[in-house]
Amino acid sequence: MPAPARLRIDFVSDVACPWCAIGLASLQRALEKLDGNVAADIHLQPFELSPDMPFEGEDAVDHIMHKYGISEAQSEANRKALRERAAAVGFDYNMQRGSRVWNTYDAHRLLHWAETQDPAKAVALKQALFRAYFTDNENVADREILVRIAGEVGLDAAQARSVLENNLYADAVRAQERHYQQAGIHSVPATIVNNEYLISGGQPPEAFEQALREIAAKTPNA
Repeated sequence: MPAPARLRIDFVSDVACPWCAIGLASLQRALEKLDGNVAADIHLQPFELSPDMPFEGEDAVDHIMHKYGISEAQSEANRKALRERAAAVGFDYNMQRGSRVWNTYDAHRLLHWAETQDPAKAVALKQALFRAYFTDNENVADREILVRIAGEVGLDAAQARSVLENNLYADAVRAQERHYQQAGIHSVPATIVNNEYLISGGQPPEAFEQALREIAAKTPNA
């Protein structure tokens, strides 16, 4: 049996992006289907949808209505569609009136640190942050919450606290954000495979599977 094709996957996303939560879940389902044919290394890359968001956040419904110029009825229709798409990949999307949008800068610094420790735990942290944000409506700008979540996925909570309190990896996060913006990434999620192929948006698992199969066929085996 031939060795699986080795793929580097850079997943550019924001913790505050529901389509990113759906996209990551879809990508992982596709990779499960491709197990044995594809060996993927997932690297999480930062993107902030609202870099100027204050610590106290904003009402999620009001924020989306203002940002996209839509009515509350349209906003509810969008949330309904998101709930359905999220449920299809096993994710509980629970945003509603009263939910809030939070600043994600510290979360990105924590994710960058997690990747230096263990890329698999970084992905687990990202999933946990998505659940905290969209399922449990927790404030992911709160450093105490970030430290707790880091510990829950098996990362060193004391080190996580040090990263946050000492503003570590600030330059690295900003540099990566600029890199992807300059590369033409202006919406997320953006899934970049082998630094060459772009899969845009929170695609369903079947779309990821087909795209990755085609890329794998062009990629030397590990």
